[in-house]
Amino acid sequence: MFEQIKNYINKCEVFSEEEILFFQQSLSRHVVPKKTLLLRDGEVCHAEIFVLKGCLKSYFIDDNGFEVILTFAVENWWASDMKSFTERVPSNMFIETIEDSELLYLTYEKKETLLAKYPRFERVFRLMVQRHLVTYQERLFKNISAPAKTRYLDFIEKYPDLPQRVPQHLIASYIGISPEFLSKIRKELAATGRYIS
Repeated sequence: MFEQIKNYINKCEVFSEEEILFFQQSLSRHVVPKKTLLLRDGEVCHAEIFVLKGCLKSYFIDDNGFEVILTFAVENWWASDMKSFTERVPSNMFIETIEDSELLYLTYEKKETLLAKYPRFERVFRLMVQRHLVTYQERLFKNISAPAKTRYLDFIEKYPDLPQRVPQHLIASYIGISPEFLSKIRKELAATGRYIS
């Protein structure tokens, strides 16, 4: 079960077998059913979560009581509330499984021990943060400046498998439009032969 995450970290840095073993021993495996809340608003985020199998969503509840999707995490992606995890403060978001999922947890305490013993792992987590930041920035720019159809086409280009795995109303929330408007866009694209899902 560690082969996936071993491949992930080896893309960032080459580690010795001793370092890899210690890293693996720092992780705990969890198999959880869909619709399981892994983090709730008001809780402190105690782990960074690596997805071996499944799909997660991170979201908050707006003033009107609607879910606002922040991120999806599928195989080989991480999920966490970075501020809550690093600063040890209550979260203002939720993390929930969309599918039955197999996950690896790295707790705050285990991560601190890992980095103290093997500081070279800092590079892995720095690159992880950079990757997430780039994704957030690109999404922010598009949500501000791009038409809804362009945002949807960009979504299915970047995440071609997600439309089959994630309910359409969650995708609509992610790209910042109503489910009804997304349905209209999908029909328009289907009529032109551009939509595939």
